[in-house]
Amino acid sequence: MAGPVQSIERAAAILRLLAQGSGRLSLGEVAASLGLAKGTAHGILRTLQSVDFVEQDKATGKYQLGAALLHLGTSYLDINELRSRSINWTDALAARSGEAVRLGVPLEGKALIVHHVFRPDDTFQTLDVGSLLPLHASALGKILLAYGATPLEPLMETEPENYTRHTLVSPQQLSRAMGEIRENGWAVATEEMMVGEADIAAPIRGQGGLVVGAVGISGAVDRLCDSKGRPHPSLVGLTRDAARAISRDLGAARW
Repeated sequence: MAGPVQSIERAAAILRLLAQGSGRLSLGEVAASLGLAKGTAHGILRTLQSVDFVEQDKATGKYQLGAALLHLGTSYLDINELRSRSINWTDALAARSGEAVRLGVPLEGKALIVHHVFRPDDTFQTLDVGSLLPLHASALGKILLAYGATPLEPLMETEPENYTRHTLVSPQQLSRAMGEIRENGWAVATEEMMVGEADIAAPIRGQGGLVVGAVGISGAVDRLCDSKGRPHPSLVGLTRDAARAISRDLGAARW
């Protein structure tokens, strides 16, 4: 039987090292900590960086764990489990808000709708399950971006699609919006993907507190928002309550 592969052992050791402490280390610090030649450490770091397991800060040159590794670490959460644990809470959210409810997870640079509860009225509606929403123009997508469930860098490097005059497309707009979302604990997209439509979303956390998805309500902007495009606080509160309840069912501690 073949023995262990040394390069993989060393790569694993580097990832464990970056997961400790501050999580940002220079090439010299990595090499010295593991007793590796700088050339060897640099080659492994470059390989890990090429598959997005490691990122390098452009300003300091230091390395840290990459977004792809974070996503891989949360992939234990089966979509069916997320959906099944959310059903009671999403049904309740639709009934209390009077709006459609959607559950989203990251998939290949989009927000994938994995569960959809129709608005509780008699109007014609189409099922959104399986639909992909743009990350920058939907509240569900913004949550996934703001909390690191999917990387923000690709959007910052190439200007995303402009759907309406309200769509956030510049790096400055996106960066400011992500900070506000993390500070507030919820996201809103007001006529950013479609004129006359709005959505509100909040993060769903799994074990360890990592964000694994988002839940939100969507509907006409004049029902979800005031005359200035600000979401009604009562609807924000209902959405956040549902997200917390789902998170607790998934094993997340209170936050």
